[in-house]
This record gives sequence, structure tokens and C-alpha cells, in this order.
Amino acid sequence: MGIGMELAPDQPLLKAHPKMTYEKNGYTYLIERKSDRSTYTVSDGAGSLTLPIRYAFGIRMQTFVLEREGRFYESLVSYYPSVGGLTITMGSERIQPHSLVEAMGREISNDEATNCFGCHSSGSVSEGQLHLDSLRPGLDCEHCHTGAAAHLEALVQGKPGPVPKKLGKLSAEEMSGYCGNCHRSWETVVRNRWWGEINVRFQPYRLANSKCFLGDDRRIACTSCHNPHQDLVRDEANYDRNCLACHNAASVQPRTAEKACPVAKDKCVSCHMPKVELPGSHSIFRDHDIRIVHAGDPYPN
Repeated sequence: MGIGMELAPDQPLLKAHPKMTYEKNGYTYLIERKSDRSTYTVSDGAGSLTLPIRYAFGIRMQTFVLEREGRFYESLVSYYPSVGGLTITMGSERIQPHSLVEAMGREISNDEATNCFGCHSSGSVSEGQLHLDSLRPGLDCEHCHTGAAAHLEALVQGKPGPVPKKLGKLSAEEMSGYCGNCHRSWETVVRNRWWGEINVRFQPYRLANSKCFLGDDRRIACTSCHNPHQDLVRDEANYDRNCLACHNAASVQPRTAEKACPVAKDKCVSCHMPKVELPGSHSIFRDHDIRIVHAGDPYPN
């Protein structure tokens, strides 16, 4: 989570791909890197529009937030490692631009921009207002642990300071809601009626749909499997211990006499948390709706 955004001087992906082009709907796109600056250009053969790329959102996949005449735009093309270059940004597939500005990107509201920067950076949002002059790329301690900066400053000065709230004490339901502020909570998905495979990337919602999700059981909380202070572990076997914390007849903890899997004893997530392709994203996501999956089953909402 610490590198959810990159600023112009530090954009490794764009440094590694100093020139990328793409054509769609009669428009040509060019992302070019020179020195410590990247530019985003769209042309239609008769004219062109070029803007600097100041904000690159994402780690492996990257979408660019552009600024023009005081307004923010989500770039109409993004970088996807699965295609090794640029293609239409997820969610913008149906846009048929009629001008260079429309071809450049989708204009986003102030509220949407505030949410984007608020989840991908630190210090950029205060009292619901966007303050890019204090933006720090990625998430630092203060972003999740309110009061961490004051606590650290007090320690440096040798003084007692307020201790930030211990998030590890949150229940599974509370943790789901907390992480859902950015990863989308169950309530947010239902309220917006985001049905179908598009909601596979909203992990708190998917996890809450699992039969084994118990709001007061920390063993099924987000942080039981994922350490927010470390990079995501992609080894499937790494998560077996979490599954066996409940699905283990030898467990002496209450409410853990759950049936063991009769098919396999390891790599539980490979079957019970299937990979789903997110439409339009050229990306595969692990479905956090833990369940018994049968071939041909429709995607469960």
C-alpha cells in the first residue's frame, strides 16, 4: 500500500517504457519519457493535445490522472502488463470521443478526485478537501494510524505522546468496514448496485459474502491473511494456515469444528477462492467469496 501512487520524478514503470503508443477510435496516443518528465499526447491527425503526467496511480497496472485548466481527468488509456503496453482504461470502453479533450480522458468530479487521491496518497485530503500541496505519494503510517506522526514526534523529543488506536483489536466486521473505505465495503457495493464480475476487486464485499465470515471472529479479518505492512504474498500455500485455523478437527477453539476438505490438504485458495477475470481490465483477481466452487457455476453476487 505504500506505493499506490508515483509522482513525475519517480515513475519506474514509465522509465522502463520510455515510449508507448496506442491507436483507437481514430486517435493516436503517445506516452513519452524525457529526463524526469513524462508526457501524455493524443492526436487526431489534424491537431494534438499534450499534458504532463504528474500522477501515476497503481503499481503493476497504471492509470494517469491528468490536470487541464483546473480540472482533473482520468486518462482514457492505461498501462497493463498483460498486454505489455497501453489499452483503453477499464470502465471507459464505451466512450466514443468527439474531440481531443474527450479522447484525452474522462473528466472526474471533485469528489471523485478527492477519493482517488485520498486512497492512493497521504496528506492530500483534509476535512474532505483536496490539498495537493501537502500530498505524499503512497500510504504512510499516518494515513491509517491517525495520530502516528504526533506520537513519533513526542518520542523523538523524549516526551509521552498519545498512542494511536490499535487497529489489530478491530473485529472482522469493523476491519472489513475500515479497509472498505478504499477497497469498498459491503454497504458501498450494495448501495451502488455493482453487480457481476466487476465487484471481484472489492475484497471486503466479497469476503463478507462468504459463508464462513463471522463479524466477531478475527480469524476471518482482512489482516488475518494480509499484513498491511508487507508486500502481498502470492504463494497460495502461504494461506493454508489461515484456512486450517477453522477447518481443522483438532482445533480446540470454539466454533472451529468445521468440516475438513475431502479433496486436498494444501493450497486451499486455489479451489475455494477462484481467479476471476475482471471485464475490461486485462487483469485477473482472486475472488474473496470463499466457497465450494463447481464447474459452470454462475458468478455469485
